[in-house]
Amino acid sequence: MLTGDRVRLRAIEPSDAEFLWRWHNDPEVMRWMDDPYPPSLARIAKDIGERDAGTYDNLVLMIETLAERTIGVVALRGAQPETGAAELDIYLGERDTWGQGYATDAMRVICRYGFEKMRLHRISLTAVAENAAARHVYQKVGFVEEGRLREAFRRDGKWHDMILMGLLEGELR
Repeated sequence: MLTGDRVRLRAIEPSDAEFLWRWHNDPEVMRWMDDPYPPSLARIAKDIGERDAGTYDNLVLMIETLAERTIGVVALRGAQPETGAAELDIYLGERDTWGQGYATDAMRVICRYGFEKMRLHRISLTAVAENAAARHVYQKVGFVEEGRLREAFRRDGKWHDMILMGLLEGELR
């Protein structure tokens, strides 16, 4: 278990299927995420049961408050020792926790783990340009804009740009 000032990150358990199902079926939670087909509870439970424990190339952890309330998911995907790079994904599924610093703390914890324990040199992510709240969190922990994919994400019949952001070892704030 990885612990920060406001959150702890832990392995996914079978009992987390209901959280994931509820969050993936909440249009507001999924607003800026690439998740076009909401999965069934049975499918999520099956996937959890079949997945390996967190691996170097696919570390997926649940985010809990220090009071042990499960509130979201964070992941480092595609990590390769040869490149020293990984991609970060994060979301908070419990809307009443938005804007309270949980995502910022979770990002600091997972990035610190990536740099110190996984020996990564670079962590990257993409964000929809209109998702100002997420971009603010990313910038707060040190991510910088590195590029733009024009009209790369479609939502509600409209195309949106994706912002590429990166964080190098030593830049975490």
